[in-house]
Amino acid sequence: MALTKEEDLKINADLYEALMSQKDDKVIELCKKIPKGPLHTLTIHEDTVIHMATYHKKTGLVMKLLDMVSDCDTHKLTWQNNGGNTILHETGTNNKTVKVAVELLRRAPMLLNMINKEGETALFYAARHGKTKPFRFLHDEVRRATQGPDLMTFLRRDDQFTILHIAILSRNYMIAHEIAETYKELISETDADGMTALQHLSTIKPEFQPKNFFKRMILKVIDSNIGYEGYRKFTCLKKLQKQKHACEWALKIARLLIKKDNSWENTESWTDMRGSKFHEYGKSTSTVKEEKKIPIAHEVDYHKPDTPLLLATKHDSTEIVKEILNMYPQAVEHVDKDGRTILHLAILHRRYKIIDIVEDMNYPLERLRGRLDKNFNTLLHMVGQRVDELAEDIKHPAQQLKDDHHLYQRVEKLCTTLDAMTRNSDLKTAYEVFSETNDQLRSEAKEWLCEQAKNCSLVAVLIATVAFTSVYTVPGGSDATGHPILRKKPMFQLFTLADSLSLSTALTSVILFLNVVTSEFRYKDFASSLFQKQITAFVLLIISVAMMMVAFAATLVLTISSKAKWTDETLYGVSFFPVIVFVYESMPQCNEVMKGFHRVLKSMMEKVVGVYHEIWNYKPHSTHPIIDSMDLTTRSPV
Repeated sequence: MALTKEEDLKINADLYEALMSQKDDKVIELCKKIPKGPLHTLTIHEDTVIHMATYHKKTGLVMKLLDMVSDCDTHKLTWQNNGGNTILHETGTNNKTVKVAVELLRRAPMLLNMINKEGETALFYAARHGKTKPFRFLHDEVRRATQGPDLMTFLRRDDQFTILHIAILSRNYMIAHEIAETYKELISETDADGMTALQHLSTIKPEFQPKNFFKRMILKVIDSNIGYEGYRKFTCLKKLQKQKHACEWALKIARLLIKKDNSWENTESWTDMRGSKFHEYGKSTSTVKEEKKIPIAHEVDYHKPDTPLLLATKHDSTEIVKEILNMYPQAVEHVDKDGRTILHLAILHRRYKIIDIVEDMNYPLERLRGRLDKNFNTLLHMVGQRVDELAEDIKHPAQQLKDDHHLYQRVEKLCTTLDAMTRNSDLKTAYEVFSETNDQLRSEAKEWLCEQAKNCSLVAVLIATVAFTSVYTVPGGSDATGHPILRKKPMFQLFTLADSLSLSTALTSVILFLNVVTSEFRYKDFASSLFQKQITAFVLLIISVAMMMVAFAATLVLTISSKAKWTDETLYGVSFFPVIVFVYESMPQCNEVMKGFHRVLKSMMEKVVGVYHEIWNYKPHSTHPIIDSMDLTTRSPV
């Protein structure tokens, strides 16, 4: 007897609540009361009770529900929800329902060939979810039941998206490696957008090793074999084991695809850009720009995918770039549809590590340094352009402007002398582009620095006032001669030292902050003195506050300390605890100053070493060009 609308809604609510509450007995009891039993559609997406139980990893419950389906109703197990997924598809969403998949295929073998509305079989669906156990089981079943051309039905969707593509995008690199090894023809297959598996891998930024040094050291001693259960009781170690496993297989699939995939060869052609201008006079536009063909309006704007090397550069996949250049160093000369080389893109997207890699390749660097893109932009022009991307850390405007100016100075050393004069298709030099792009950023950086300097100056003056006043109100008071009564105690000496340091550092920081406020705020000032003064003044202010806290703690100990040991120790802890917390929280700023000091010291040492080598290798030469070129050993004596 069919259920009424109200009865159907009520039973659905009870079944859903029982499934979510893990009340398996209640689910079975409710299924016995309804005509369709466990094949009753429960959700608005037409999922049956078995669909839902399978999706939620309730293997025991699913097996009991399957036992409730009679042999004459086996064909009903092929029911598909609104997305076209069968129960066998749902087994591919987790590793705990392989037993269910075995039973389903025993009862209804036709489930193996059924596809959902995305054109995916259960095997493809398991690869989409990156689940190893159901994938391997279903793959074995497919290999046993299907051979020849029919096998491609399981390996490719209707939109040409292959199972290798989906395995890489699901980040299960071990499955992807198995697929690539078994079906080598899929390596060069492209999807509807012309993307190969290697190109997809280049866009997802796979991690070959953790960035954290200590985590890398830990991973070296951890067994990456997922079958090893020694870390089962330790959640953190199990996570590290999975991370190491993923890193190792990411490297393996990357090397395999780079070796077998020849899509890296399909680059845009590069031709020498003639017609670029080095001054603003004459024609308003360059000759080449005028000769460019105007695209036809009705033509489809198809963006051909870049090569894996350029895609990896854009998406900051530094490890992929390293592997490609190690295997095929000639790929460094690839250009994209805009005529941009790997250096153009690395500078445009601020990929500093990739710039380092190309810089270490001396000969390719010489080949790339003077290249222009199709808009006659040099490498220096790329510094003035910026691609807005979601970053992990958001820099304040002064820091960003400083980094951009440092990059400009760095790229300027790489480029030829002529590049600084070259004008792009808009007749602008690299520095003009840089100035126009960063004009708003400079205004924001100026406002930010002035606001910070004013606020910190106010704090520094208040601290200096307190420190100066403390000199005349020393703890314990003074005797008739004006000398401090407690001057011979060690804590008084600590108070005097801390108070004097607090006063001097506070006044010094005020001077530096005032110097920042009255600065001219030129571009080069952000890259050198201006920002360093701001950081140095801030660190001095931190020291000043810390020393004021030390002076306060020393005063408490001097005036309140008793003879009892435990009270003195408690007093020491309470008094100096704010100092410890303050110093700890201020370490990042101090670390930034130390890095800056290290850079300055390194630069000075390089200059000293350079001067030393010039003096050491100096050899006097004749000023006469002809005599200087003659071989003195062949000249006859006069």
